[in-house]
Amino acid sequence: MAPALRHLASRSAPSRAAGRRRAVLAALVAASAAATLTGCFGDTVDEGFGDGGDFVDDGCTSVVVATSSEKVNMLDALADAFKESPQHEGLDECATIHPINVSSGDATRFLTAGGDWPDADQRRWPTMWSPASTVWTDRVAAAASASLVGEPESFTHTPVVFGMPETMARALGWPNAEIGITDLEKLCQDPDGWGSVGKSLWGAFKISKTNPNTSTTGLSAILMQSYEASGKTADLTTDDVAAAADFSRVFEECVIHYGDTTGKVLSTLYDDTQNGASGSGYVSAIALEETSLLNYNQGNPDSHTVQPGEELTPPKEKLVAIYPSGGSMWSDNPITVLGASWVTDVQREAGEAFAQFLQTEPAQQILPDYGFRPLDGSVALGDLFTEAYGVDPAGPAVTLPKPEVAVVSAAIDQWTQIRKPSSVLELIDISGSMDEGIGDGRSRLDGAIEGAQSTLGHFRSSDEVGVWAFTTGVTSAVGDGIVVLRDVTPLASDREAVDSALDDLRFAEREGTPLYDAIAIAYDEMSARAEPGRINAIVVLSDGQDTDSSISLDSLLARIGQSQGEGGDAAPVRIFPIAYGEGADTTALRRIADATGGQWFDASDAAKIDLVFASVINNF
Repeated sequence: MAPALRHLASRSAPSRAAGRRRAVLAALVAASAAATLTGCFGDTVDEGFGDGGDFVDDGCTSVVVATSSEKVNMLDALADAFKESPQHEGLDECATIHPINVSSGDATRFLTAGGDWPDADQRRWPTMWSPASTVWTDRVAAAASASLVGEPESFTHTPVVFGMPETMARALGWPNAEIGITDLEKLCQDPDGWGSVGKSLWGAFKISKTNPNTSTTGLSAILMQSYEASGKTADLTTDDVAAAADFSRVFEECVIHYGDTTGKVLSTLYDDTQNGASGSGYVSAIALEETSLLNYNQGNPDSHTVQPGEELTPPKEKLVAIYPSGGSMWSDNPITVLGASWVTDVQREAGEAFAQFLQTEPAQQILPDYGFRPLDGSVALGDLFTEAYGVDPAGPAVTLPKPEVAVVSAAIDQWTQIRKPSSVLELIDISGSMDEGIGDGRSRLDGAIEGAQSTLGHFRSSDEVGVWAFTTGVTSAVGDGIVVLRDVTPLASDREAVDSALDDLRFAEREGTPLYDAIAIAYDEMSARAEPGRINAIVVLSDGQDTDSSISLDSLLARIGQSQGEGGDAAPVRIFPIAYGEGADTTALRRIADATGGQWFDASDAAKIDLVFASVINNF
């Protein structure tokens, strides 16, 4: 059993139960965090949280830590250890640490927006914040106030690497050869792709990265690209970022799609390899943190909270860490007591005690069990940090320092302009069941329309956006069962026109659900116009099961899955289904996503559709 699993197995039953409750809470807070992408803090963020769960009064001071998802498990264990520490004993009253999952980028938006934390239950307002990198605390300090983020201090770190399937890495000379971002960029640029190194069957070289607006890994990756293009290992400037535009644009061209988390990409890769051949045409390299790679190789691709009795199955082929020869950024994982108005003096004192505990040897010894590197060099890394789990304890050879805030902002702004262009068709179910209410005065269709409208601000004018709707009893030039509200064309200045077209759906006739037929027609349309230099995608929203298609699910899967074999397709069309409402056929929608290398999203709570749309749109 791997060290992380041994550590989890040794925890008491009450602590495991707390972990389960925290996992539920974490998912809900993460969903509420997505609301910032739609520009809405709203009152809906408290829906579905139940009666407080783990926040039941235990007689101790409650200290909530808003943290990036990969650290929830570890902070849970550190919270237990804190109770037995001298730092805790020195408090006037006991304190209970509650880690909750809020992405680093979303927490940054919450804090810079001003006002209260966007959660109706004040028990969940954070006393402390632990983003993945001080890049985020610096941005809040610059955009809001330095006093709001207090005095952040790192307590652990993990490098940003490129994870590659071992077979592919060996084709590039791993583990003996030095591999840099320039080497990956050349593979992206070469029309022969993998053929340029004698592996033509593998097709194009494909990279997965996360959205830098919400993800530390995505942000670090674009900064590493600028460092590589400049030839520097320190003192990166805004001029360096500007000069790196062409280099980074080429690198972005081989991105398969952007994601909101690496966990979703890793889960797709894991399912692809476990359920199919030992290799995968899905992706060649993934920008991720070393700790996420370690979780993947243990059989936990989404870094979820491991439950009592849960057995993890390692992947058929592990990922190995490529530490770029030009250097790696590190996620330095600070923790700080917030200078927010809602933090009490007692909470502040307890938070400061917990932060002090994290620097001690007993706390540092816990970190490697969860795939994080301790700051204390005297602490052994342990069995996880070995080639058996795909990592090199001596890597990376070069550390790239965090640039100034202005340089980080310039890199994000540049990415917005050079990121891979999108061609997206939104396919919306308007069958009769969409008239059902979702409990807030809106129908399911109202929620779907507003969710789709909220995504339009994400797209550039040069991105292509189309909107179709489907139900029985209608017809159009593209086929029966389809209403074309907007052809897939550059958005340009048509945002208001698209808004209006979506509003028209409220008056459409609504009958049966030809789900599979609609997807087949949409897939044929998008495949015919797909280009290698774009993210070609279909977003499908359906609240029910197929009732009226002429094509079967198996026939549909055979039709849309042809490009996912070894080597894949130079211009694949990926499908991103949203399972909308409790009646949605989640099994079918998941299989449709898997067949094309897309991802499916759960909106079984229909009231959260706008939040789910925000998460989906991070992929484009």
